[in-house]
Amino acid sequence: MTEIVRKAHAKVNPFLRVLGRRDDGYHEIETLVLPISLHDRVVVEPADELVVTVTGPAAVGVPESDGNLVTRAARALAAEAGGRGRRGARISIEKRIPVAAGLGGGSADAAATLLALDELWSFGLERDALTRVALEIGSDVPALLLGEPAYVRGRGEDVEPVLLQGTSWVLRTFEEGVSAADAYRWWDERPATGPDPGALIAAAESGNDDLFGSALFNDLQGPVGERRPDVAEALDVLLEAGALGVVMSGSGPTVTALCPFASAPDVAAAVEGTIVVDAPPRPSTPARIDPDPSGVV
Repeated sequence: MTEIVRKAHAKVNPFLRVLGRRDDGYHEIETLVLPISLHDRVVVEPADELVVTVTGPAAVGVPESDGNLVTRAARALAAEAGGRGRRGARISIEKRIPVAAGLGGGSADAAATLLALDELWSFGLERDALTRVALEIGSDVPALLLGEPAYVRGRGEDVEPVLLQGTSWVLRTFEEGVSAADAYRWWDERPATGPDPGALIAAAESGNDDLFGSALFNDLQGPVGERRPDVAEALDVLLEAGALGVVMSGSGPTVTALCPFASAPDVAAAVEGTIVVDAPPRPSTPARIDPDPSGVV
């Protein structure tokens, strides 16, 4: 075996409901994690030692040492497997998902790494064991390990697959990111919890995009928007451009707009700095890493 290649798909959160701060310092949440066609590319190859390299258009600011979730994933997987097999690997990440954008890029890379190394090292761990390792690395990793739309509760440990209809989204990203720690700390200052997401999930399952779009919400959006007027402005502009609904993804600052499939390119063309993505990713979506001049990924 010379190399294993996996796509690490970003995600959007059509809703994020914060229920409160837990005794362990994390927050109890409910959310819908929806993988999208925007992705990084993770390649693992046999090596005597563990080496992680990061390249690509979104590589700036991504650490290549212990600060990288991929390194943590590799070491956690080796520890879970005990004395079995090799522990070295050369891991190459081609980054296209922006950092600190609320799109789960680092978590997606970690999830893809766990799956690829489990195969490379011939561990054959059960899904429960991989999920346990994933949660050690980050709250988004278990859902992204699943690789399909998921209803998530707790701090990320309770993951349930959801069968959703395909949708198109326009993403507005920003050069300046937002840390998840800051977003949740701002929520703590004035905590407010959104509505029960049952109607939203039902609309997404049935393909009722009009109702789905009108129900999007994120409890972190208000606190982040108060401190990031560019985020609040992008929400308004995308809605005015024809989106069915708009919401900040995760802890932000990326703004996501649900759009009819046929008009998504027009909405993106009307707002600078946007791209169009499919959710969940279509099997035929090409494995592109370089930015597409059309703005569609």
